[in-house]
Amino acid sequence: MKIKLDPIDRKILELLQANSNITNAQLAQEVGLSAAPTLERVKKLETAGVIKSYHAVVDGASVGLGVSTFVMASLKGHNKENIGKFMNAIAEIKEIVECHHVTGQADFMLKIVCTDIPSYQNLMLEKVTNIEVVDNLQSMVILSTFKDTKMIPIPEA
Repeated sequence: MKIKLDPIDRKILELLQANSNITNAQLAQEVGLSAAPTLERVKKLETAGVIKSYHAVVDGASVGLGVSTFVMASLKGHNKENIGKFMNAIAEIKEIVECHHVTGQADFMLKIVCTDIPSYQNLMLEKVTNIEVVDNLQSMVILSTFKDTKMIPIPEA
């Protein structure tokens, strides 16, 4: 459901996406309101589900996650039961940090992070290929990343 946003709401969303650690006082100053109405707007955006959560962005390499991959996964049958089994199995694998149901050559696109190639190989052999409804997997190792943002553009009204 699309929520109607005014220019102040859009500015709040842009600022919080750039820095969710900003204080309410700083946020209020940036959008030109006092603190109370600014907080009220943020709470309204949270309640409406526009703001889903707040996160720290962790640099994977700095914590030992040196390998990232995209994996295209095709299922044995593209039906509700198999999709449910796949999604339940994927939800249990912490190294799979993204899972997208897609159109095209595959049914799902996964993003996986691991410490190194042997750990990636082990994950694939021990967990992902053992999901009973998986038919085919195609892996792409990410060599480098030029853009990786969680900020989405907030459209004009």
